[in-house]
Amino acid sequence: MYRATRNYVDTSESSSTESAPAEATPQTPPRGWRRWAMDTRPLRIPAFRRLWSSTIVTAVGSQLTAVAVPKQIYDITHSSAWVGYASLVGLVPMVVFALWGGAIADTVDRRRLLLITNAGIAVTSLLFWVQAAMGAHSVALLMVLLGAQQAFFGLNSPTRSASVARLVPAEELPAANALGATVMQTGLVVGPLLAGALIPVIGLPSLYLIDTLALCVTVWAVFRLPPLAPLGDAPARRAGLREIAAGFRYIAGHKVLLLSFLADIIAMVFGMPRALYPELAAQTYASWGEGLALGVLFAGIAVGAVLGGLFSGVFSRARRHGWMVIGAVAGWGVAIAGFGLSGNLWLALVFLAAAGVADMVSMVFRQAILLSAATDEMRGRMQGVFTVVVVGGPRLADVLHGTAGSVFGAQAAVAGGGVLVVVAILVLAAAVPALRRYRI
Repeated sequence: MYRATRNYVDTSESSSTESAPAEATPQTPPRGWRRWAMDTRPLRIPAFRRLWSSTIVTAVGSQLTAVAVPKQIYDITHSSAWVGYASLVGLVPMVVFALWGGAIADTVDRRRLLLITNAGIAVTSLLFWVQAAMGAHSVALLMVLLGAQQAFFGLNSPTRSASVARLVPAEELPAANALGATVMQTGLVVGPLLAGALIPVIGLPSLYLIDTLALCVTVWAVFRLPPLAPLGDAPARRAGLREIAAGFRYIAGHKVLLLSFLADIIAMVFGMPRALYPELAAQTYASWGEGLALGVLFAGIAVGAVLGGLFSGVFSRARRHGWMVIGAVAGWGVAIAGFGLSGNLWLALVFLAAAGVADMVSMVFRQAILLSAATDEMRGRMQGVFTVVVVGGPRLADVLHGTAGSVFGAQAAVAGGGVLVVVAILVLAAAVPALRRYRI
């Protein structure tokens, strides 16, 4: 049976620089309504609290830029095709540098790498503001800046995620992941709404400037983290193709890690129907107003994920992490199938919100498995692959659902995808017991 290992930096004092393993202080289990509320135990650790607090600011700020870039490209070209090309331009460097960044994160002080990459993201946001304020009207310049920013993000994301296991004890990883994911999902809801409200008031260039200032907060928070150098007597290594390949071999040799990735691929590729939202809004839910319907559909999963995070105390203390992933992915499939069968917009919102709760649970425990089952010298590479899977899965789903929707109809494609998710995850759990046996 797989069990998690404990290995984190004791940061009860902000001046601590030790990297020795430590044990968590036993806590009295909460009672009553507190069992349902978000588990905030990791916030007692100063270093994690600083990192998490900075995320509150940048979660919204990053979405301002995420809205501003495609808006500016469309304003220049008046072409949705160019907006789509920009997405591809951002995806390629993000995938490449996420894999490479994970390898780098396993060889250097992660705090130092976070400082460099957050500063790089801040500089690109500042350059976005400069070109917009100067009225450059250059799509090529926007593409270059977008590619550079996504490269920095690819380096940053696995490093940041891998660092969490060094800041909190293993038994609090689900709670720490829930705290981080809730903030990010809240940003996905609030950020675009705020961007839409601010553009007519302060103008599009100012969105980039706000994001830059938010990133300065993150740089300061990372600066105050303890050193996160490789543990023990780990030999010095170069972060090249050999190290990236070693990460994939490590995944292949540890079934529980491989299965955690496969679980997410199953859920996202078969069950993420966002490519069909415009068609559903224009046809199935047109009676409620196409614009309203489209907004509700795109917000539904994120709203559910936020609710799941706010009430994550009910599941963040679970010990059988494997079963939590299996149950969450199956629950996601059931909710998506229900969404596909619903002809009422508000019932559809309920199903999408339920899917968002399931997605939050799945993410929390898949991330916890990756951080606890992998050794520290491999965590960066595992998080690099995790980033690629999280970003790539929905894009494959766009192609699959778009094609299936044109053949079978949008609602049938959505419902069928949800059923496939349930069948596939149950078959996987039955065929390979490593995931369902995993616990801490």
